[in-house]
Amino acid sequence: MKILVWNVNGIRAIHKKGVLEPLFKSAYDILCFQEVKASYGSFPAELKETDYALYVAEPEKKGYSGVCSFVRCPHKAVHYALGKDGLDKEGRLISVELNGGIILYNIYFPNGSRDGERLKFKMDYYETFLKKCRADLRNGRSVIVCGDLNTAHKKIDLSHPKENENVSGFLKIEREWIDRFIDAGFSDVFRLFDDRPEQYTWWDYKTRARERNIGWRLDYFFVSNDLKDKVISCRILSEILGSDHCPVTMEINI
Repeated sequence: MKILVWNVNGIRAIHKKGVLEPLFKSAYDILCFQEVKASYGSFPAELKETDYALYVAEPEKKGYSGVCSFVRCPHKAVHYALGKDGLDKEGRLISVELNGGIILYNIYFPNGSRDGERLKFKMDYYETFLKKCRADLRNGRSVIVCGDLNTAHKKIDLSHPKENENVSGFLKIEREWIDRFIDAGFSDVFRLFDDRPEQYTWWDYKTRARERNIGWRLDYFFVSNDLKDKVISCRILSEILGSDHCPVTMEINI
């Protein structure tokens, strides 16, 4: 199975750039997009007429957040919520139950950089999601998580770690949550295959940082450890343009 994850920073805008069409013609079984900024009704017609089933998590606020999953492999139930009051209004999660007792989460974690209130919201979202995943594991489920974490895990995962120690996205409390998530029984898939520095998935538009590869690794695949040995590959596709993020792909034998 081949899965692609990408924060597209607006599904309608990136569709106009013509970069999605090659992905739909590829061998991907599942395409997970974040920050789509669109309701199902406002999706371009062409994106509703593919051979994929389309699922959209819609935020209450128009033109903000949102995720969607295109699925063309056998699957069962689809869910859109963490299940805690106040955390589901921004359309940040889709879970798809695949065959074999596997749950795939497509998730767009909050950005905490605006103010203390948003950081609190982000950490609450993190903690609630961790509890949900722990429950999945206790219930004998295998779990795949993909999406934009809005946090670089370690110093190797951003260009200027020292300068960003007090910036949301590299705060100690955020990075420690990723540690606890991994300790709960998960693996950071990309780092199973590539331990090199300067491997990033997001670059600041305003400073043209992509041209100089001054970036952050914010977009991840995680798998529960029972699936770790089934992963075949994981790659960052930095050559694909169209967003301030780039896609990440994973191939897994399930």
